[in-house]
Amino acid sequence: MRTRTARRGPVVAALFLALCAPTAVAAPVPRTPSTADTADTADTADEADAAESAGAALVARRAALAAASRGGGASGLDFRACPAVEDLPSRVRCATLRVPLDYARPDGPQLSLTVSRAAATGAGGAARQGALVQNPGGPGASGMSFPLVAGLPGWERIAAAYDLVGYAPRGVGRSAPLSCADPAARPQGPVQEPVRPSPAYKAERRAQAREYANGCARRAGAALPYYTTLNNARDLHVLRAALGEDELTFMGASYGTYLGAVYATLYPGHVRRMVLDSAVDPDPRRVWYRNNLDQARGFEGRWHDFRAWVARHHDTYGLGTTPAAVQAGYERVRDAVARTPAGGTVGTGELRAAFLQAAYYDDVWPDRAAALAAFLRGDPSLLAAQAAPDPASAAEAENATAVYTAVLCNDAPWPADWETWDRDNTELARTAPFETWANAFLNLPCASWPAAGRRTPVAVGSQPERLPRTLVVAAERDGATPYAGALELQRRLGTGASLVTETVAGSHGVVGGRNGCVDRHVERYLLTGATPGWRVGCAPHPEPAPVSLDDGAAGARRALLPPVV
Repeated sequence: MRTRTARRGPVVAALFLALCAPTAVAAPVPRTPSTADTADTADTADEADAAESAGAALVARRAALAAASRGGGASGLDFRACPAVEDLPSRVRCATLRVPLDYARPDGPQLSLTVSRAAATGAGGAARQGALVQNPGGPGASGMSFPLVAGLPGWERIAAAYDLVGYAPRGVGRSAPLSCADPAARPQGPVQEPVRPSPAYKAERRAQAREYANGCARRAGAALPYYTTLNNARDLHVLRAALGEDELTFMGASYGTYLGAVYATLYPGHVRRMVLDSAVDPDPRRVWYRNNLDQARGFEGRWHDFRAWVARHHDTYGLGTTPAAVQAGYERVRDAVARTPAGGTVGTGELRAAFLQAAYYDDVWPDRAAALAAFLRGDPSLLAAQAAPDPASAAEAENATAVYTAVLCNDAPWPADWETWDRDNTELARTAPFETWANAFLNLPCASWPAAGRRTPVAVGSQPERLPRTLVVAAERDGATPYAGALELQRRLGTGASLVTETVAGSHGVVGGRNGCVDRHVERYLLTGATPGWRVGCAPHPEPAPVSLDDGAAGARRALLPPVV
């Protein structure tokens, strides 16, 4: 999964991803013509894994030697002023990291990954502890703006001890950008989605999914199979070495938790500290088809939480005193924009996408409730302002979608038969109608993915070495990455993994400004390596205050870590 709607945070625009919780949905079964064929395929995959692992080790050694040649624990990367296109202040420096497209051919075609860094400030006489590398999720999101958190309240002690390092993973931003379609050809809106998709509409979306998958193949060519979580983890291994670090200190959110868990499985001896925020369920049986089904169910729960909050503030918004009444108001708005798009650009598709953000982040609840109430009182301008697509971000959105699609489709087997998709999503939509079909159609290119050589997902936790202490952070009612994923990730990481839970709350991305209790545990862990115990809870952060229509839409109110996706 992934946010199909980018929201502008105080630091960076982000996309989305992530996943799961146990369900009764049948797992997809890869087609296996015969035992002999299966054995041949397994042998081929094992040989490829061995060659790629050897290549990654070679490239990392070279990167480490380059860093060592500079002396004094310096980086092997040449950090300079960032290009203007990155829109980063002078205190942040940028570099380029070269990695092979195919690690089985370490001296073959290369990719250039962009890297950003704010050097440790040393404030208060703090000793430098190395580099803290962050991945905000997606897959498809860039972490280039991460070093800007050095200037946010609450990050002073971490910024004093660590170089804050962000990067754009392969395919993202200026890191050999991947594209599957011409951004200019993307629908400009309004998009009209049926409440219950008909067979004809499903057939239309199937055709669009096949065309999108074929577009990925046409535009990426022979490079398409190499956009994978495995290669992202190998790139991270090389980045660690190029930064002059023997061990990786890492902060990953959403999809970034899965990337971190795969890295820890492949390179347990090179893990120093890991903060994994809003965890994807890493169970190979759930990656990625079943995870997405679980996510739709999680979003339904958060959609209810939003409506319940609006109902509690009926005096402000006048949308009803029950979640059902708020739902009825939403449906009236949906029917209205199906007839006459708000502002000429907001149809039912844009409406759903805007309110999906309310299932991610509760800090947008006042904005969305105000827009809903204003529309029903005859003023569509707030809704149009919040939900209209931004043409200026079309290329970024297309790039993020392309990387998201390629990584998820390459990572694991997906059902190839439409009957499985139709059956599972029709059943799920009976109880989770809000996002089920939109999520299914987003991922449907994986049913006809043209790249060969999809791998079995990594068995996270199967590493032979015991990992050092790690810290998993989760919100109990997170819809994008349901809480069961955090429990499964902790179990797989082993007895050294600690789980901090923000109880009752559900905003996606817990670290970085919403909850002081959580942030204190994270800061203490990063600075000392100490974890708070097997499982601890933090009270939820305060719900947002309602904003009256006279006050206008709320906007972002707190300095948060860039939104995770």
